[in-house]
Amino acid sequence: MSLDQTHPQTEGAGPGPTPRSQSIDLTVPEVHCASCIARIERGLKAMQGVEDARVNLSLKRVHVTYDKDRSAPEDLISKLGRLGFEASELDAETLKQATRDGDRGLLLRLGVAGFAAMNVMLLSVSVWAGAEGSTRDFLHWISAAIALPALVYAARPFFSNAWRALSARSLNMDVPISLAIVLASGTSLYETAMGGPHAYFDAALSLTFFLLLGRYLDHLTRAKARSAAVELAALDVQVANLRTEDGITTRRISELRPGDVVMVGTGGRVPVDGTILRGATELDNSLLTGETAPVPAAAGDDVFSGTVNLSGPIDIGVKETGEDTVLGRIASLVRTAETARTRYTSLADRAARLYAPLVHLLALAAFVGWQLTTGDTRLAITIATAVLIITCPCALGLAVPAVMTAANGRLFRAGVLVRDATALERLAEVDTVVLDKTGTLTTNTLLLRGAPPPEAMRLAAALAEGSSHPLARAISRAAGAAGLTPAQVGKVTEIPGKGIEGRSGGKRVRLGQAAWCGARARTPGVRTWLAVEDEEPVAFEFEDQIRSGAGKMVADLKSLGLEVILLSGDAQPIAEAVARQLGIDQAFGEVAPDKKHDFIQNRPGKVLMVGDGLNDTAALAAAHVSAAPGRAIDAARSAADLVLLRGDLTVLADCLRIARSARRRILENFAIAAAYNAVAIPAALSGLATPLLAALAMSSSSITVSLNALRLRGGRG
Repeated sequence: MSLDQTHPQTEGAGPGPTPRSQSIDLTVPEVHCASCIARIERGLKAMQGVEDARVNLSLKRVHVTYDKDRSAPEDLISKLGRLGFEASELDAETLKQATRDGDRGLLLRLGVAGFAAMNVMLLSVSVWAGAEGSTRDFLHWISAAIALPALVYAARPFFSNAWRALSARSLNMDVPISLAIVLASGTSLYETAMGGPHAYFDAALSLTFFLLLGRYLDHLTRAKARSAAVELAALDVQVANLRTEDGITTRRISELRPGDVVMVGTGGRVPVDGTILRGATELDNSLLTGETAPVPAAAGDDVFSGTVNLSGPIDIGVKETGEDTVLGRIASLVRTAETARTRYTSLADRAARLYAPLVHLLALAAFVGWQLTTGDTRLAITIATAVLIITCPCALGLAVPAVMTAANGRLFRAGVLVRDATALERLAEVDTVVLDKTGTLTTNTLLLRGAPPPEAMRLAAALAEGSSHPLARAISRAAGAAGLTPAQVGKVTEIPGKGIEGRSGGKRVRLGQAAWCGARARTPGVRTWLAVEDEEPVAFEFEDQIRSGAGKMVADLKSLGLEVILLSGDAQPIAEAVARQLGIDQAFGEVAPDKKHDFIQNRPGKVLMVGDGLNDTAALAAAHVSAAPGRAIDAARSAADLVLLRGDLTVLADCLRIARSARRRILENFAIAAAYNAVAIPAALSGLATPLLAALAMSSSSITVSLNALRLRGGRG
């Protein structure tokens, strides 16, 4: 069977790599900030033979394109080692194990810090109650024996990150954190050795515990990320049936060369880009272009990797393989877009850029001021330590993870999985929503439109009942729903690329494309024709079935002040018809995958993209924020920031409301942290707060921002 419909051409996504170019993904577990990204990319690009290097922060990996004649993976790994980053070639099992080890390591450190803090606080109760002399000193030494090993183990992530930042001659949030921990524990050890009345081991441990809690919450969110570019490999056929003089033999795709001939059987996925040399069929391009209807294809027509052969075997002359195919170029677009999106920095990171230098300057000012005023170095160090602890960005470090964890939990209960740490922050900023049509707003099931004559329906149903073609199935369903019994038709034959033929009442009967059935009308639309010999052909027209809740979703999005646009690979009239049904003002049809990517990337403002197919993957990755239904293909779900697990489209507006509410909670937490610092910093600078009081104040601010975040979990925006 075939259709009379204008079908968009699938265009290339950009030039492929040079003949000597090769790409590799390296896992870099220790990359953690914008400074790391810049250092790695600068260092690798300075190497001879390296053409490009892009770091994906969420996935902790770097994608490198290099000249295989001038460089090698071992050189890249060695260079990363000299830059201070341990690296290895990407291996799926190793990566999963590294993620599991990271989760377990942070949780163990959190447990050690909490357990040690509780024990030291219990010992401190006696000191606070008035223990003096040797008893007090003994309790301090026991506290030191518990605290120092615990701090060395539990605070290692902060120490390591701070050292890397200082090695790169930059500051991050971990530098003041590490300095505060070291000074608090060092001052306490000095006080204990000198028989002093105060030790602040509990302060150092409490500080470490709360910061590890924030780090673990953030890590849980990041651990959900998977690369869409990697998932696309699942759609890329690894072997092909190569036709040779001796017959058909199986070859790996990497062994094929332009000019080879491959055979693709019925139901098989096309493994290469090329031209049909022999055979006629229909192709399912829905994953690649988003077209609803199968596309007729015969000798001389171009075909593309990733499409499915529906009707009959075909021989294809190979033009492109691997990364040079349309599918490969889509994967390249996705990698680039994913990398660009991970450069988005969270509100906490942006605040930390200003906050970290200020903390150090305040502590230095406190030390210098008290040293010059009193000449007491010990007192000056104690006050500087108190300033570092009281201004330590613990509340700032918890402000975002606490809110995001509460928001993620609320969304998960509503059937939405948030896959990226900054997704809700980005979602709160969107002003435009771009919706895919096929599979997102509509089902993949076509419905027969109107009511053809009953006798025509009975004949069409008889021809269609033995076919697996989507339009044939739609006719069979419609006839069954109308209670019509298929007519008696004999000698039924399905002709690839044309339709189905049989005989009824001594006459030839055909169901298929217009030219084959003798129909003259060729208006755009999804349709097929029934032709009875010596009679006028009858048109069977089809329409997309709108998903439940799609209309309400569009209305809700527009009520939030968002512009809604429909973007589809289907013909323009079909896209416009669906847009009119749903109340969408703008609709663009015949949009190839790379053009979807370009549309999103060049669109002014902040775009939320919603799609479910391979043709949407690059656009999902390029959007400011993206969402995919739970029924979407793996690559689309991996490219998306949000996955609608229950397939309920109406929840999308709730996601936007929760995201905006979460942003308000984050800003409120920053305001709480700022108000706390406005009171606490002068007290610490004036010497009114000891390191212990500073730690208690710091802890109270952390608890306050956590309680504020829990308001969101309870549903109060």
